Amino acid sequence: MSSKPVLYYTPRSPPCRAVLLTAAALGVELDLRAMNIKDGDHLTPEFLKLNPLHTVPVLDDNGLVISDSHVICSYLADKYAVDETLYPKDKFDRMEVDARMYFDCGHLFPRVRLMVEPVLYFGCGEISEEKVTYMQKAYDGLERCLMTSKYLCGDHMTIADLCCVASVSTAVLFAPIDEQKFPKLKSWLEVMSQLPYYKKNNQQGAEILLKFVQDKLAEHNKQKAKKSA
Repeated sequence: MSSKPVLYYTPRSPPCRAVLLTAAALGVELDLRAMNIKDGDHLTPEFLKLNPLHTVPVLDDNGLVISDSHVICSYLADKYAVDETLYPKDKFDRMEVDARMYFDCGHLFPRVRLMVEPVLYFGCGEISEEKVTYMQKAYDGLERCLMTSKYLCGDHMTIADLCCVASVSTAVLFAPIDEQKFPKLKSWLEVMSQLPYYKKNNQQGAEILLKFVQDKLAEHNKQKAKKSA
């Protein structure tokens, strides 16, 4: 009997949370291995053998090792889904789902990183208004996708929704959604937040990240005040 797929992850990471959401939607139980990035768990020789890019998440499914959250979500859906709803087999429908996931990895998540990583790793004491505005500009594309459907690729939730909501739910902690400009996006986020597995697999991790950023901001500003005193 094969063992459960192993997921190397950190709960505060939006890409890791996208995988957790996808696994939960599919009813796939994972063997979770939490990584301490601060302590360099991702740079150990053992982990670098799994993923020389030293990023998380990484999935090890009985010896088949997959990195990148979007690839992992696609793999899980292909292998474990009981139907095609989450990740359609039709090549044109699948391309639409893939395009939304590429929008996440090309636009949404990088702008989240631009806001938080300077605070977490480089001693920045604020998230500038320019970074917030840049994040909010990405909301427009999602709003337009949602103009004629409940979800990003139609009337059924797909892995694109799960990947994007992990990023958007993090982004809004620092760059709020203007409901007047983006009412469809606001409604979509509310719908996604009602998923029975959402709190455990996404919200809790987002709250961990928020506290981490807030603590770092307070620490940096306290140090700055001491230097100027």
